[in-house]
This record gives sequence, C-alpha cells and structure tokens, in this order.
Amino acid sequence: MEQLLDVYKRPFDKDHRVICLDEKPYQLIGQVQEKIIRSDGVILEDYEYERKGIAQIYMCFEPLGGKRFVEVRDTHNRFDWVAVVSGLLDNQYSDVPLISLVQDNHSTHKAHFFYEVYEAPKAKQYLDRLIFEYTPAHGSWLNMAEFELSILSRQTLNKRIDNKPDLIKKTSCWETQRNIQAVKANWQFTKEDARVKLKKLYPSF
Repeated sequence: MEQLLDVYKRPFDKDHRVICLDEKPYQLIGQVQEKIIRSDGVILEDYEYERKGIAQIYMCFEPLGGKRFVEVRDTHNRFDWVAVVSGLLDNQYSDVPLISLVQDNHSTHKAHFFYEVYEAPKAKQYLDRLIFEYTPAHGSWLNMAEFELSILSRQTLNKRIDNKPDLIKKTSCWETQRNIQAVKANWQFTKEDARVKLKKLYPSF
C-alpha cells in the first residue's frame, strides 16, 4: 500500500505516466414489455427483464492527465488483458517510454501472459515499457480506475442496455465528453495518513 501511495504522490511526468486499470462485468438486459411514455414525458418501465448476456468493461484512467479510455470486450481473461494493455502502448501512449500500471492482483494480470500472445522479442518490448503496481489484498479502493467505473455506472449505465454495440456507443460518448472536460483526480491520501488512520493494519512492536 505504501509503495502505491508513493506512486500517486509523484508529479506528472510526460515520459513516465501513471495509468490505473480496472474492469467490471456488465449484464446486458432487454425489455420484455414495451416502455410506456406518459403524456407528461415520464417513462414507465416494467420490472420484468430478459438477460442478453454479459460484457466486460475495461477502464484505463490516467489520473494526472485527465484521460480515460473505455473498452468493451466479450470476455475477461488473460488474452483480453494483454490486448487492452498492449493497445494502450501501441495507440494512446505510443510515444511514452514508460508506464506505471496500477491494477489489482488478479490471476489474469501477470506479465508472463505477454509471451503467450506475442513472440518473445515483441513481448519483451512491451514489458520494458511497463512497471506493474499492484493494489494490496482488500485494497481495491486504492485503484482510481475503480472510481471512474463507478462514475460511468451512475452517469451512463443506469438504464437497461441489451446489446454490446449500444453499450460501446454509450461508453464511448461518455469517454469523449469526460476527456473533453479533462477531469483529473486529486488524490489526497498519503502513506503518512495511512499510518494514522489504518494503524491497526500495521504490526505492533
């Protein structure tokens, strides 16, 4: 935890970015009954619904740059994770030499999976540009991408969406608007705060 808090304390460096990554499943839900629109414009929606499958939402958030990138995928496995991370390195951050990637310690978030997807020289090129920073067990709240996922859920995913193309469209529009506003994170919690407020988690001597 303290190592990660030191990462968040670093000032912005255009050659060494800090990016937080998190993902969440999203249940695609369809209507069974047609919506009813009253004369006053109020939409009445029946509680009955139909499951249309599950999509996976990946959130990549640069807290000091005010940028976030959302990707919707069908599954959540090691190949999806490698595709999302290598996509960042190839596209949005192609000119950035080094990235500290903050993520949870999920079984799919391991460096060696790059070698399952790419030939060894290419996998090594990617990994040479990455420093993995893992959140501690039961410390997912330390990942700022989780906050962005929460905001996305409240602002965009609070209505039923029954297909992946619509989900991609809605999350893409949200991403664009949020990036135009360049909303950054103002992280205040430091390791000094942790030593006081989370004192019970530290060993006693």
